[in-house]
Amino acid sequence: MINKLIQTTLFIILGGSFYMAIEVLWRGYTHWSMGVLGGVCFVIIGSMHTLKLPLLSQAIAGSLIITILELISGLILNVWLQWGIWDYSHLPFNLFGQICLLYAFFWLPLSLAAIPLYHELRHLLFRLERPKYRFI
Repeated sequence: MINKLIQTTLFIILGGSFYMAIEVLWRGYTHWSMGVLGGVCFVIIGSMHTLKLPLLSQAIAGSLIITILELISGLILNVWLQWGIWDYSHLPFNLFGQICLLYAFFWLPLSLAAIPLYHELRHLLFRLERPKYRFI
């Protein structure tokens, strides 16, 4: 139990750090809340291997999960608390300026990269077995 909690916490920190670095490279800045959201998404997406889905299906599900969590986070952080962390209202097919179709598609290659990265880190840090992937 403690080992699982330590592992999950470490992966939230690692995943959040990776995401914040990507965001700084993409838009020039980030916010600490994106580290939390990115880390939680990293753990959820990495844990989907237990469903035994093909890698592409896991990545599509990951993209949907990220989009849903981005909407929930955006409604809380940007709309309710008015922190103004991001705003997609200038992009087509957006919902309340918090999610948009373009970024929902961007989460697919990010998920495709995050899934094997998660499992490689699990193997290197905790000697856990790497799952076998089927792409389709």
